[in-house]
Amino acid sequence: MRAEGDQQDWTRHRREVFEAKEQALHAAREAEHEQATAMIREAVTRFREAGIPPVPLRARPFRGGGTIRTGLEGWYLKQDRSLAVDAEGRYYVLRVDGGLLSRLRGATPAPRHAPLVVGRGARDGDTFGLDELLEMRLQDPVAA
Repeated sequence: MRAEGDQQDWTRHRREVFEAKEQALHAAREAEHEQATAMIREAVTRFREAGIPPVPLRARPFRGGGTIRTGLEGWYLKQDRSLAVDAEGRYYVLRVDGGLLSRLRGATPAPRHAPLVVGRGARDGDTFGLDELLEMRLQDPVAA
């Protein structure tokens, strides 16, 4: 009988620890997103002040070649045009389903939580601080 109570206490404790870690991780992600969004909004202001206009953004399909209309306007963050921001400071990964309907009607990528480190966990050389990436685009914008 006592062993069963110990097991329930242990299970309850593990669940509480897991929930606390999950809440802390969520709070850290939200704080990072808020900080990154503030940096993006400041960069958008600097882009405009520098006379760098927003361009129509196009997405690349997960498979296949070419690009797909999105209906979004903003600034590409990387030369390969895989990441972008819009005038409201939203961050986009420009990869979409490349099905026939997307190619005909266009696609609408959803904004993502903006990271402070872009490409975290990617190949060597593909990781940038968001501030560095925004500054590089201010100095060398990706043309339409």
